[in-house]
Amino acid sequence: MSGSLIEYLIGVDGGGTGTRVRLAAVNPGGGTEIAQGAGGPSGLGLGIARAWDAVQQAVAAAFTASGVQQPAPERMAIGLGLAGVHNKQWAAEFIAANPGYARIRLETDGFTTLMGAHGGAPGAIVAIGTGSVGEVLREDGTRHEVGGWGFPAGDEASGGWIGLRAINHIEQVLDGRRERSAFADNVIDACGGHRDAIQVWLGKATQTAYASLAPLVLRHGSTEAADPVARAILLDAGVEVAAIARALDPEGMLPLALCGGLGAALRDFLPPELLARTTPPQGDSAAGALRMIMKEIQ
Repeated sequence: MSGSLIEYLIGVDGGGTGTRVRLAAVNPGGGTEIAQGAGGPSGLGLGIARAWDAVQQAVAAAFTASGVQQPAPERMAIGLGLAGVHNKQWAAEFIAANPGYARIRLETDGFTTLMGAHGGAPGAIVAIGTGSVGEVLREDGTRHEVGGWGFPAGDEASGGWIGLRAINHIEQVLDGRRERSAFADNVIDACGGHRDAIQVWLGKATQTAYASLAPLVLRHGSTEAADPVARAILLDAGVEVAAIARALDPEGMLPLALCGGLGAALRDFLPPELLARTTPPQGDSAAGALRMIMKEIQ
């Protein structure tokens, strides 16, 4: 392994909801994971300084959990899969703000999720969290990405997309265009309780705020006596996941993993033929980022 001064490897998964880190100690065979840590949101759309602050917070938490004194960044290599990397300007600014890590590799959170889900082997993933993206690694080593356009124009089936649909519904309820329900009342209460407060909520809402409403949709749409509007939103999300999966692997020959915070929650809303060929992810995006930086410095 090159870089004899590098003592620790860090894998980072960062998005609009939070940041997760896996910490490994360098050894002759590559690296041995010793701890994990977590921090606040680090999606690049929230700001470069805020993203680095969240990453550093999560790294510090991992070292605290390990019981090892955190060394200077010059003795560490870091691999990151972050939301917002598609914006090349943001990505360049983030790398330029490197606080001193000896090696850094920045990729989309979709790619690191793919690396984690199939252990670096060929396969496809649809990652569904605050945002959404699909990525495939083919047998010939080529990559292809579907989605990942960002919120609100894209990110179909994501927490932000689901929350946006829920907000649109309560707007219509408050107008008298749709019938009131327990589901609508819960969403209305979550956003302030009345029209004026909801207008203030909308004026401040980020993708993360919209995604915070997704659990309400799942709660009301997943029961035997499901609210029809909530259930329809979740079924539409399943259709969108299936469309991403087909675009990634039209022949359906590669293993497919549903990843992210909403991956498991949306399984029940997938078309049966897609559900039948899904496999559990071997590891998460932070594990994929750790694998990525490990290969980078070998």
